Order: sequence, then C-alpha cells, then structure tokens
Amino acid sequence: MSKFFGFLIIAIVFASCSQYQKALNSDDIALKSEVANSMYDAGKYNKAIRLYEQIAPSYKGKPNAERMFFLYSNSLYKTKQYYLAGYQFENFSANYPKSEKREEATFLGAECYYKLSPVYSLDQTDTQKALDKVQRFIDLYPNSTFLPKANEYIKELRVKQEKKSFEIAKQYNTISDFKAALKAFDNFISDYPGTPFKEQALYYRLDSAYQLAINSVDSKKQERLVYAKSTYNNLIKFNSNSEYKAKADTMLAEIDKELQQYSK
Repeated sequence: MSKFFGFLIIAIVFASCSQYQKALNSDDIALKSEVANSMYDAGKYNKAIRLYEQIAPSYKGKPNAERMFFLYSNSLYKTKQYYLAGYQFENFSANYPKSEKREEATFLGAECYYKLSPVYSLDQTDTQKALDKVQRFIDLYPNSTFLPKANEYIKELRVKQEKKSFEIAKQYNTISDFKAALKAFDNFISDYPGTPFKEQALYYRLDSAYQLAINSVDSKKQERLVYAKSTYNNLIKFNSNSEYKAKADTMLAEIDKELQQYSK
C-alpha cells in the first residue's frame, strides 16, 4: 500500500510539472491563468510569477484582471522581491480604488518599503521613503486592522533614523572635532526631543563642551566653561540618576575648579 501511495505522489508531481511546462509554452491565456493560480495556491510562487508575467499584458483593463494582479503582486512579496512587489502593489491600489483588497495591497506595498530599509549605519534614503509610505497608509486607513503593525513600523523606522543621526554626532566627538560635535548634538536634541538616545546625546554634548572648554584659549575659556556647566545641568535635569553621573560629576568638578580663577 505504501508503494502505491509513493507512486501516486510521484505521478502527481510529474503531472504538475507537465501541466506547468505546457502552460508555460502555450498561447492559451486561460490555461496560463488557471495553472498560475494553482501554482500560487500550492505555494510555488516563482512558477506562478513566470506565468503571471506572461499574461499580465493581456489582462490590463479587463474585468478579471484585479485578482490576477493582486496574486502576482503577492507572489513577488512572498518571494521577497520587495522592490517589484512594492511597485506592483502601488499600481494595484491606484488602478483598483474600489477593490476590497486595496487596503491590504496598500499596507503590503508600504511593508515592502519597510523591509527595504537598511541598517542604520547605511544611507537612510529608503528609510525615509518607507516612513512616507507607512504614514500614508495610516492616513488613508486610520481604523485598519493593520494599524498596530503600521505603528510598530513607524516607531522602528524613526528610531533607525535617530540612531543614524546620533552616531554621526558621536563620531565627531570620537575624532575630537568638538565644535562640530556640539553643533550636531544640538541639532539632534532639537530634531528628536523624544528620542531614546537623548540621555546619551546629553552626555556626549557635555563631554564635547567640556573638552572644548578645558583645551580652549584663554580668551574663550570662561565662556566655554560656563556653557559646559550648563550642559552638565541639562543632563542632570533630564535624569538625576543618569548612568553617566559619575563621569559627569568629575567633569563638573574640573569645570568649577577652572572657573574659580575668573572669580578672583
């Protein structure tokens, strides 16, 4: 009996392959569509894509094209071809504004851009594009069942942008370009007031201000020491129990010591 089922499975596989090859080489659009859909249902998305690509030009503008283009777009998504999938989902949403699948297509299209967003250390152009796409979906469908996921994406993408900006500012501190570091941290704190990196930014701004002041020429030293002390106060005001407090207190002691010479 087990041999029988084994032969049956092999026969089904060969029949499926034969059917696919027949459809692939056929001029019969209906056959291609039928086999493409069966490949999609079976999870054989790459094979489905090849057939959908063949019939797509013939389906444009036809009443039965809506389902085909959604399945084609979703096949690209399932195979992680996110650039093409995002493009196709956007076309679907534009071409079928009354489709019951439009909301899902709009979300999946935005999700494709989210998946294309690179790690924070790389150029963040695609991250901004993803933010725009996901935000547009939220604006269009504020009550969508996809909303929780979309909000997660927005948060993650924004943190990635903030991480990029923070690391750029921190790099100036690392290479001892303290003037550039101060400007970068000021911009960062202003641009991202609610960032999870704020405490770190406040500390490195203090460190940059401290280093610049301590090593400054006499004509600018007092002014810079006073500013450095203000950056200490900003850090402690933000978090009086900061993990950087010990280091910050050491800097403050040195700042106050240096300032004493100006109070005589």
